Amino acid sequence: MKLEASGVTKRYGDQAALDRTSFETPADARVIALLGPSGGGKSTLLRVLGCLLTVDEGAIYIDGTRLPNEEAESLVERRKNGFVFQGYNLFPHLSALENIALPLREVHSLDAAAARDRARELLARLGLSGHEHKRPAELSGGQQQRAAIARALAPRPRLLLLDEPTSALDPVMTGEVLDVIGELASEGQHIVLSTHEIAFAREVSDTILFLAEGRALETTPTKKFFTDPETPEARAYLDGLSRYR
Repeated sequence: MKLEASGVTKRYGDQAALDRTSFETPADARVIALLGPSGGGKSTLLRVLGCLLTVDEGAIYIDGTRLPNEEAESLVERRKNGFVFQGYNLFPHLSALENIALPLREVHSLDAAAARDRARELLARLGLSGHEHKRPAELSGGQQQRAAIARALAPRPRLLLLDEPTSALDPVMTGEVLDVIGELASEGQHIVLSTHEIAFAREVSDTILFLAEGRALETTPTKKFFTDPETPEARAYLDGLSRYR
């Protein structure tokens, strides 16, 4: 999975969330962790990669194919990806099973039986057997996030995009979700994640993309980033983390 950006800018009013940023990851990158201070552009970049947002300037590529800037074409690309956000975004009035099956029917055109079978398969795989008919309010936070991951995986996405997937969870629930993500990575799922779980990023990713003030300042193998960061900004970031770990 090779990601490339050339002079990418995305503005919200007068604020540039991405500011003429350019980068290139290795062609064999499988799990890319976006690290950096809050407000550095990580969430915006995830949404651009997933075609939830279009850029104002520049171009971005996945495996050599330029992402579109037209809504109709963006919709086609968007359906190739799976998304997991901080707030689960499950439909509160639907069961866990139906939260997964509904998009498969309505967006990906599976018939009802195939959608239910795929939903049951994923719920079992993610440790939610017996919870199929519970609504989100009847699940723990960790269970809700695992259901959200199951929904993202259901259409067999090209990319799984994770935006701080454990930020709202306590340590036990965080461990549950990180175990699932680690298993997916080991099975070969292509993943791009934004996280403040530094130890997890170090363990599961093979490439670090470090962003600050809307720019990609480093794109480097994970081991090198943590042992020999190239930029003063990355060194300051890691030094700041080490004070409390």
